[in-house]
Amino acid sequence: MDSAGPGDRATESASPYRADIDGLRALAILLVVVYHVWFGRVSGGVDVFLMISAFFLTASFARRLDAGRRLGVGRYWMRKFRRLLPAAAVTMLGILAASLLVYPSSTWPAIWRQTWASLLYLQNWELAFKNVDYYAREESIPSPLQHFWSLSVQGQVFIIWPLVFLVVAVVARRARLRASSLLVAAFGAIFLASLVFSIVETSSRQSFAYFDTRTRLWEFAAGSLLALLLPRFAASPPVRAVLGWMGLAGIVTCGIALDVQGGFPGYLALWPVLSTAAVILSGSGPSRWGPGALLSSRPLRLLARDAYALYLVHWPVLITWLVVTDRTSVGWLAGGAIIAISLVLARVLAAGVEEPMRRLRRLDGSAWRGAVAVVACVAVVAAPLTLWQWTERARVAALAQDFAGSYPGAMSLLPGADDVPDDVPLWPDATSLDDEWVALDGPCRDLYAPTDPLVAETCAETRSDGWVRDLVVIVGDSHAQQWAGAVLPIAEDQGWDVVALFKGGCSFALEEPPVDGVDDCPQWRDGALAFIEGLRPSMVFGMATKSLPESADERALGGLEATVDRLRESGTSVVLFRDNPRFEQNIFFCVESAGPAAPECRRPREAVVAAENPASLVRGADVVDLVDHLCPDSWCLPVIGNVIVYLDHNHLTHSYARTLGPVLAARLTAIAKLG
Repeated sequence: MDSAGPGDRATESASPYRADIDGLRALAILLVVVYHVWFGRVSGGVDVFLMISAFFLTASFARRLDAGRRLGVGRYWMRKFRRLLPAAAVTMLGILAASLLVYPSSTWPAIWRQTWASLLYLQNWELAFKNVDYYAREESIPSPLQHFWSLSVQGQVFIIWPLVFLVVAVVARRARLRASSLLVAAFGAIFLASLVFSIVETSSRQSFAYFDTRTRLWEFAAGSLLALLLPRFAASPPVRAVLGWMGLAGIVTCGIALDVQGGFPGYLALWPVLSTAAVILSGSGPSRWGPGALLSSRPLRLLARDAYALYLVHWPVLITWLVVTDRTSVGWLAGGAIIAISLVLARVLAAGVEEPMRRLRRLDGSAWRGAVAVVACVAVVAAPLTLWQWTERARVAALAQDFAGSYPGAMSLLPGADDVPDDVPLWPDATSLDDEWVALDGPCRDLYAPTDPLVAETCAETRSDGWVRDLVVIVGDSHAQQWAGAVLPIAEDQGWDVVALFKGGCSFALEEPPVDGVDDCPQWRDGALAFIEGLRPSMVFGMATKSLPESADERALGGLEATVDRLRESGTSVVLFRDNPRFEQNIFFCVESAGPAAPECRRPREAVVAAENPASLVRGADVVDLVDHLCPDSWCLPVIGNVIVYLDHNHLTHSYARTLGPVLAARLTAIAKLG
């Protein structure tokens, strides 16, 4: 997705312009667009881009080394990014404008974060860590900036690769070795190390590996090796022709034959990489019957002219269409319109921004001029983005202050409660939803610090400001974490120190199966239990049951009584929460889109709540059932007392859980655990 055109190719590499490779780039972007729009899957075209970008970069620097010229790394960086950033910056501005106008406000925080990440060429890491974060909030729609991940990986390589050339140049000069041989060795080592790492990480955590720069370096190294070894390649025209057509067929069929999104970038990514290499090798010499004529055709060359711009605009156009039409897929007619609009916008972006910036060669005369241009591009996006974020924070703060007494939440259900005003905005605000996970003051320290590293990374604490009456522990998965929102106000009032051990997807019951992917759950449970026994807290809070989405089926956690017995042996009182109803639908998004009174956002109580609490007879523990304050009368409601109850499909908002604090305090008093 390098934005350089034919003239730049000839200038940078001092080699003949390869129209067939530009045509290959055009074909790859066409595959990306078509697969995204009509098939909702990944084509493998991005892997073609990555390899081609390294091919041209390496050819350029290798020829400078061979000619004994200065590498000019700083100037190269500034020239490269001052050509890439303007079109990207304009695209980001367009995405921000569209987000403000038509996107749900709950998507804004993710768009803000991803705009910063994309602007700094870190979007791939933002997506990688989001995909493996259990607590990452599921978005209602895909991000319009998601496609910037590959540009970020490419930008990072544009930084790393010239440094490799610098190191090789120094070593070659001091050791009096051939730079070309050292380059082959260096990129060969990167290829092997990255490919092995890619295979291992893809097999263990593919969702992270897909965006990990380290798992992609071998694809760039393959392009570099191809550029270095291409002059030594010799084959007859018929062999090159067969090689070219086989490679072209491999590129076109990759997305059909392979699960690119779910299986890459391990060894399966060799398919598009080797296919691309075959096409480039095919065009390295005359071959009458090869694919070079097709790839050099005028339609593909015209498309190649706008390839970078088309990649930038097609994805946000697609996602914005889905938002506006409230759909999840695209038909053939609508898809054709999306592609046509993307082509027009790409031409406008290329002609109005990309090409004029490329012609400003006086900016390439020194690194500082290029740096000024790069900083200007960053500022053009950063300034309105910062203003938008600051404005929204100020609005939410004013909202909380102006309507401070208008959000009773669960307290509105108590007998004699005041009428709830119905003319105030709901709380929490959609832009604050990321803050609705319960959090304590900081990591555990001193006497409360676990020695087990696995337990320590999940341990947090909140300490009393004054004389400490008791220590309590809250332990378990994300559902135990949500109920901590009701415990913390009591702890503040009673002068408790609170230690929390939260591990998403891992219930604190010795025989309860964890969520898929949480492989270290048994070890964590054992370590957490030993740690709690050593602390000897006055009280331990945890979960008693687990409900199923859209079902009245509910069961006690596996091994619950054995877990309670272990805790009781250390002299600790145990209080367990009954689980809340769970849903297939994201309740917060339902309220945001359809309104708090929408029938589709509520459920009949009997459809999602078991008639009897299955943990009511667990011996040795006190089970607290607060379902009546989630499902008053015969309905499970999405909004109670002007507070939205759920932040997603099955977790309570911190704002609502906090309003359950007085209710929980009354229950604890009734069972003599408080006061």
